[in-house]
Amino acid sequence: MGLVVRRVEEDGYLRVERLGGVPERVLPGLQVVVINEVGEEILGVIATKAHHAVSPDEKYEVVPYEKLFIDIGVDSAEEVKALKIQIGAPVTYRPTLSRLQKHRVTGTALDDRGGCVSLMALVKALQADPADATLVAVFSVQEEFNLRGAMVAANRVKPDCAISIDIMVASDTPDLSTRGELALGMGPSLGMYSFHGRGTLNGTLPHPVLLKHVVESAAKAGMPLQRSAHCGCLTDSSYVQLTGDGVPAIDIGYPARYTHTPIEVCDLRDIHSVAQLLEAVMRDFTPGFSFARKGPFDRYRS
Repeated sequence: MGLVVRRVEEDGYLRVERLGGVPERVLPGLQVVVINEVGEEILGVIATKAHHAVSPDEKYEVVPYEKLFIDIGVDSAEEVKALKIQIGAPVTYRPTLSRLQKHRVTGTALDDRGGCVSLMALVKALQADPADATLVAVFSVQEEFNLRGAMVAANRVKPDCAISIDIMVASDTPDLSTRGELALGMGPSLGMYSFHGRGTLNGTLPHPVLLKHVVESAAKAGMPLQRSAHCGCLTDSSYVQLTGDGVPAIDIGYPARYTHTPIEVCDLRDIHSVAQLLEAVMRDFTPGFSFARKGPFDRYRS
């Protein structure tokens, strides 16, 4: 998720395209990093009109990204070229990470660095004490660009089931209090329903057998679970579930506030509890575990 340089102006300003779900309303005034041809980070700012020059009509407008430009402190296209910045150069929020009191952190890309932390903790736990089931840990790329990395991995691995770790939108702030019941610090969340609805008509309904297994593992371990059901997002599982002959899938997440902005907030206890839940789930996959569904007419089958 970020931006891509699409044009270099003669006076050295950079015009950009959006890559993934970047909210235009938060962009003006941000510090960003432009990655040049050799991987160097060039600091820049997304320009915003001087407050003293803003008309009354402009004060409440969201400026479309096409009208925004990045100032990297140069005066010509030649200086931009000398910095090895060309069209196609990636642009990201300037990376930050700060602690908010005891358990919470704020910063960039907690979606989905928090998921990587959970997955690494799970890997370490199963390395120290292996489970009967085989874990294939995937740290996928391009989730914000059509979920391509996860699809490639799924086609190669051909998993028996897939669990996607991702953020879930917290609803414990005044502006989202009626959206759901997810709260920071209250443990991992089960994705009961997701649907993007914009651009790609896709989402995930959890496989009932896998859902039952996760819920029972959590209860056995004495772990609380939250639940999430909402539109406007999707995870890697949305496409992984469609690979091969179909893959039983479920989303397990941790609540996050202010998603897709440079000030995302999450609770470290939730991230650690996701790893603990997944470890319990893995250990409860005993030999012979079946994802076959049992319906009301099974008794009539021979």
